[in-house]
Amino acid sequence: MKFIVTKELGRLARWLRILGYDTEYFLNSNRSSLVITSLRDERIILTRNSRMSPVSGIRIARIKHDELKKQLAQVMKELDIKPDEKALFTRCVLCNKKLKEVEKETIKGKVPEYVYGAQKDFVICPGCGRVYWHGTHWGNVRKLLAEARVG
Repeated sequence: MKFIVTKELGRLARWLRILGYDTEYFLNSNRSSLVITSLRDERIILTRNSRMSPVSGIRIARIKHDELKKQLAQVMKELDIKPDEKALFTRCVLCNKKLKEVEKETIKGKVPEYVYGAQKDFVICPGCGRVYWHGTHWGNVRKLLAEARVG
């Protein structure tokens, strides 16, 4: 399942990426471009814009809530999806590229020294070069999902 998220839902876009969903963050305000991108890439539009009328051939979910937990719960319920534990942290939260496993030695100097010493597994974004590792954020994600009742 792929999403295109409009500009007022930046936190939701980031969290969908954390959950492993291919999520384009659409900053352009041109509605035609949004629809074309949605159709071309077969993406579901997530928006808070209540004035956006239905368009044949695309799915739109209007997000009703301001709070992230409620937004995630709405998306999961409306689209009948559940987060997959294996998909967590498989996409870059900044640029949406799929993360690649990398040998620990290749990232020396790219992460804090204490992280390099404490961690053994790392992944890197082939797009922006950001390095990720299994840190405390995993627990934070599980906690938020539990609180949102979507985990």
